[in-house]
Amino acid sequence: MSKRNLIASAVLSAVALGSSTVVSADPLNELHKEEAKIHTAAAKSQEKINKLYEQSQELFVEYRGVVDETETLKVYNDYVATLVADQQRGIDSLQRQIDGIEGVKRGIVPLMFRMIDSLEKFIDLDIPINLEERKERVERLRDVMGNSNVTTSEQFRQVIEAYQVENQYGRSIRSYQGKLDYQGTEVTVDFFNLGRTALLALSLDQKNAWAWDNEARTWAPLGDEYLSSVIIAVRMASGTLTPNLLKLPITAAE
Repeated sequence: MSKRNLIASAVLSAVALGSSTVVSADPLNELHKEEAKIHTAAAKSQEKINKLYEQSQELFVEYRGVVDETETLKVYNDYVATLVADQQRGIDSLQRQIDGIEGVKRGIVPLMFRMIDSLEKFIDLDIPINLEERKERVERLRDVMGNSNVTTSEQFRQVIEAYQVENQYGRSIRSYQGKLDYQGTEVTVDFFNLGRTALLALSLDQKNAWAWDNEARTWAPLGDEYLSSVIIAVRMASGTLTPNLLKLPITAAE
């Protein structure tokens, strides 16, 4: 080959080799770029996965809280339902009682009138302890029974209270001042009652004494042998002397 041809061949070979190197480098760069993109995409995907995981954990914790709260509320609701059922039973019971009040009133009002009548008869037949006060109490009861502003329960309470007062008269030892009618003469005296066992009277000058005869419904004068005992009895009942044994006229039970 001529020298000129050799140079040309060498130049062509160099150009060809250089072109081959450039062509070979482009796919590698593209590969690196794609790999970089893949890594970037993978990193972003992992970041999304991490965020989703965190969100899922938060949702799970929230879910567990809701489940626990639901269980708590269910237990509480069951408890409240029990209370409501018990209250309803109480309401039903009260309603039945309310429905029966009218029936009770229809039965108790006549009973109270009979009790007042019986109390009045008893006072008339009993020894005259605080007679005026006791009769006034009966009249007040009759007024109460005719007062529409007083409830039936209050009326019944006052009737029972009157009976309790009468009961106290039979268990007390009392002395009080008042007046008695002896043979048409009104005398101011100190009364003494030993329950319902004895009712005695002592004149204020302490010179005369009487005993109530319930069978004869009159005052009977006492002999001098009882005068000092009656004086002591009045003082004992008024609290000026200490209690002691006394000789008093007592009517024996038959």
